[in-house]
Amino acid sequence: MDAPIGRFDHATPAPDALDELIRPVADAVRHWSGSVPAEQILYVDTEPEWADTAVFVEHYGRELLERSANCVVVASKRGGESTLVACVALSTTRVDVNGVVRRQLGARKASFASMDTATGDTGMEYGGITPVGLPGDWPLLVDSAVVDLPYVLVGSGRRRGKLLVPGKAFAELPGAVVLEGLGVA
Repeated sequence: MDAPIGRFDHATPAPDALDELIRPVADAVRHWSGSVPAEQILYVDTEPEWADTAVFVEHYGRELLERSANCVVVASKRGGESTLVACVALSTTRVDVNGVVRRQLGARKASFASMDTATGDTGMEYGGITPVGLPGDWPLLVDSAVVDLPYVLVGSGRRRGKLLVPGKAFAELPGAVVLEGLGVA
């Protein structure tokens, strides 16, 4: 199957690529529900050494820069209680941690989670964290620009491989809240 975006050799419907996905992501695909069929989520095999955005777009298509999203884990504190939240914004922007995220969570303080926390609590590899398959009780903040795209490239849970996900599917993920201005230039 041809990929709807990028220059990939082959795109496989995620339900047919479960062996390529780590457990939390495979489980999320296996139990997928929502208006977007799971078969529209596509897996593309990519080289792990090209996982970082700048190198990635050189190999798989410059147009992917504006159709890629990053999923970052943020730790917030409110009243002595810590909360982890995932944030998804276009890769051409940065997540407004100290503005939009902090206000949305009513937190006193918010900052990017450490690599050990992000990977340990998600069960995913650093550089491949994806909103598909996050812990079910986590809030998921999604920039509205991500939801507006026909397809978005995100991590697959590993540094090898990526997912191509219809933008509107992000709004239907567990705990998702779509926000204007989450990603800022």
